[in-house]
Amino acid sequence: MREHLREALRRRVIIGDGAMGTFLYQLGFPVGVSYEEYNLLKPDVIGDVHRQYYDAGARLIETNTFSANREKLSKFGLEQEVAAINKAGVAIARQSVGDDAYVVGAVGSIRAARRRNIALERLESDFREQIVALLEGGVDGLLLETFYDLEEMLAVVRVARSLTSLPIIGQFATDGGTTTNDGVEYQSAFEALKHEGVDVVGFNCHSGPNGILRTMEKLSPIDGLPFSVFPNAGLPGYVDGKYVFGSKPDYFAENAPKFADLGARIVGGCCGTTPDHIAAMAKAMKAYEPKSAPAEDGGKRKRAEPATGTIEVAASRPAAAEEPAPVAKEPTLLELVGSRHTVIVEWDTPRDLDIGKFMEGAKALKEARVDSITMADNALAVTRMSNLPLGFLLKERLGVKPLLHIACRDRNLIGTQSHLMGMHAIGLDHTLVITGDPSRFGDLPGASSVYDMTSFEMIRLIKQLNEGIAFSGKPLKHKANFIVAAAFNPNVKYLEKAVQRLEKKIEAGADFIMTQPVYDARLIENVYESTKHLNVPIFIGLMPIVSENNATFLHNEVPGIQLSEEVRRRMSGLSGEKGRAMGVQIAKELLDAAMPKFNGIYLMTPMHFYEVSAQLTRYVWEKIGR
Repeated sequence: MREHLREALRRRVIIGDGAMGTFLYQLGFPVGVSYEEYNLLKPDVIGDVHRQYYDAGARLIETNTFSANREKLSKFGLEQEVAAINKAGVAIARQSVGDDAYVVGAVGSIRAARRRNIALERLESDFREQIVALLEGGVDGLLLETFYDLEEMLAVVRVARSLTSLPIIGQFATDGGTTTNDGVEYQSAFEALKHEGVDVVGFNCHSGPNGILRTMEKLSPIDGLPFSVFPNAGLPGYVDGKYVFGSKPDYFAENAPKFADLGARIVGGCCGTTPDHIAAMAKAMKAYEPKSAPAEDGGKRKRAEPATGTIEVAASRPAAAEEPAPVAKEPTLLELVGSRHTVIVEWDTPRDLDIGKFMEGAKALKEARVDSITMADNALAVTRMSNLPLGFLLKERLGVKPLLHIACRDRNLIGTQSHLMGMHAIGLDHTLVITGDPSRFGDLPGASSVYDMTSFEMIRLIKQLNEGIAFSGKPLKHKANFIVAAAFNPNVKYLEKAVQRLEKKIEAGADFIMTQPVYDARLIENVYESTKHLNVPIFIGLMPIVSENNATFLHNEVPGIQLSEEVRRRMSGLSGEKGRAMGVQIAKELLDAAMPKFNGIYLMTPMHFYEVSAQLTRYVWEKIGR
């Protein structure tokens, strides 16, 4: 009869399995899909991978459920399949290996080193749903892997321990350092996990064997707490259009005994490893005798008191923000719109290298006393000069408050944080978060659309910078002070659904709202009635039309813009000065409808006719007697 996993860990080193996702990629299965869904769609494929690792010598097999939680599966429309995917993952693993192998339920981080603003209650709910399914499937234990911060790890451990007395393995991702991403020393973090009833602690992913060894060498043994290690096969390289990992099986064989000498009782592989890596380690460890076994504590692990007292994560979070002495600051747009009518004007950056007309238009808008000039981030996926340096020029040369759009489309997480850090450095603290139109519809259709995050996620992450915490969860030494706007399109069939989406953006942290252009006074009234319960200000969007052709283009080809039949009729046959005059007249009528209900006015400059926006700005001031 197979001995209990806890007993086995006191007697010997158990070989774990290797990668699932990257191995499937190497086998030719496409990226951009849910490999966890293969538990339902391709069970034979997943079963074959498990068998290959078992035949290579692995006796601890992870279920193919790393990302099988509601949050991750929702990206593929699979949020209703959480239970089915997890239970299938257990069944496939169990059926594919011998009775002498332990099947552990793999549970991955949801925050994944960047999404700290997901509430703990939501994390706990998602983890509970997944773990219940794994337990019902009949696992021998749980493996919590690739966690970056102690706060999230403690959340999942507490959920798991409330549901089961089975062994729990808790693994952090490390780059060779000594702390979690929320600033807790690994030594203290592991003591805290032992206190919560974790049976095994360790590391996986992010680093190859060297990085994990460097981290382990800095740790002191913890009585009764063995380690587990699952390193990557080094860092990936991009060769001939494919990602490849460089670490060879014999390198893993060389390092496996070193891990065991440092207290590891489970040794496996993570990203880039294959059955060959596992076979090499199994061979190297065949005659290995542990130098010392972790102290026995008998049967079910009891909660132990940590060596230095209970770890309070909140107190251990990075001292993220040494604040400079307060200085007098000009009011933010949020403060202005709370006290009076406030005008933001959108003014496009140039598509060439000549900024002359741009600066000329900005100067005219300043003279009209706009409160802020906002610049799009390659709107409609058309390449324009970066709004970051031009925002700096507006601030330094003209004393204008810039508001920079930032699109999810063009930058990955690294580029987005870098961009925002640069904005902070030069004092540009207002931004509008947008999804961004797909690249294939712009002037460079072969360009990639990144979309590393949604607009909701970006709002949360920017607000995280305001806490002095990087996207990765590490401290930034100072707090940013971003005011974040969110976009809202009221030109939809079901306005109530659009408002529900807007409420989620506000929940994510949006400070105020900027709408797409509205061309109907009745819609302005409907927007007011539908949003008056919200606790953030709304800037109603207006973009004057300059000709019949312009009206036709906006109505039929620009996403998020819809003209009323009356507006199109009034613009019929008009162009040139007559067209612009009619467009201004229509815009003034819309301002008359909007200003009694909204303090925020958002004017979008049409076709580089900045005089039109300046004229409408002056009209606003005339209306309120400013």
